[in-house]
Amino acid sequence: MVKGAVRKVLGAKWTASVHVSGNHGRLTVQFNRKPTDEELKEIERLANEKIRENAPVEVYTLPREEAEKRFGDEIYDLFPIPEHIKTLNILVIEGWNVNACNKEHAQTTGEIGSIKLGKPRFRQAKQLLELPFDVE
Repeated sequence: MVKGAVRKVLGAKWTASVHVSGNHGRLTVQFNRKPTDEELKEIERLANEKIRENAPVEVYTLPREEAEKRFGDEIYDLFPIPEHIKTLNILVIEGWNVNACNKEHAQTTGEIGSIKLGKPRFRQAKQLLELPFDVE
C-alpha cells in the first residue's frame, strides 16, 4: 500500500527494500530529497483510502519473459532479480502497484489494516528515502 502511494505522491519508481516484521515495516525508495509534511500526509491518506477500497490483490505466476512483455520494468525494484530465475510471481493491485514478489499476500487490500507513517529518514549520499510505517 505504501509503495503505491509513494509512487503517486512522490513519483519515486525504484524500491531499494521493503522490510516487514509483525505490525511494523519500512519501505526504502530511491529518491532525491526528504518529503514535506504535506506529502507524507497525502501518502498516508492514499494508502489508507486504497485499504478501505478493499481492492483485489492478484498474484500471477508467469515465465519471466512473458511478465516483462506484459508489465515492463514496473515489476522490478532497484536491485534486479538474478537472471537464472525464469519464473516470477507478479503482484498486481490494479491501478496501484505491480511488482515481482516472492512473499505471501492478502487477497484484498482491506485485509491489511490502517497505515500510520513514522518519521522518514533521507540518506543524501545514497539518494534513499526510508519510510517507516505501522499497521494498526
